[in-house]
Amino acid sequence: MRIPPFHRSPTWQRFFAGAALGGLISWVIFFYMYGVQQETQIRIIHDQREVIKDLNEKIGIWEQEYKKLNQQNEEILTIQEVEVTITNGKIYSLDQLSVAEAEDVIEDDLSSLLAKDVVSVYNGKMLLKKSIENKIMNINKKRYTLEVVEIMFYTKMNIEIKLKRTTS
Repeated sequence: MRIPPFHRSPTWQRFFAGAALGGLISWVIFFYMYGVQQETQIRIIHDQREVIKDLNEKIGIWEQEYKKLNQQNEEILTIQEVEVTITNGKIYSLDQLSVAEAEDVIEDDLSSLLAKDVVSVYNGKMLLKKSIENKIMNINKKRYTLEVVEIMFYTKMNIEIKLKRTTS
């Protein structure tokens, strides 16, 4: 088997030359289009990196401002609610209504603390504790003194109280 002698025929020579030249031109066009497309993508990525960098800087600034504002707001917190809990009402066989009424009476006495600064109330916590402990409550015709177990200060002030029966 032998290769046909196409190299001697001018029509085939023109065909192969055109195919080679067309292939070369198509590769040049392909590389040009690919290069332009890649350059566009690189420019877009560069622009996006700049935008991301700017946004990250802005986020950092916002976070710092947010932290400063939170610190300032925590410094000026006010008491919005006072909750009193009597922890040992069952020991003296008190019903829940009597305990709830006693809690309400104490909460009403402490209503003057509402809308006050948490820091100022905290600074006067010993006075607050003594004023609660000096109170004598009449529950079901029996007298009880109060003992403050725990006071928690935040926008909602929680006070845990134990009852002690008085002998007189």
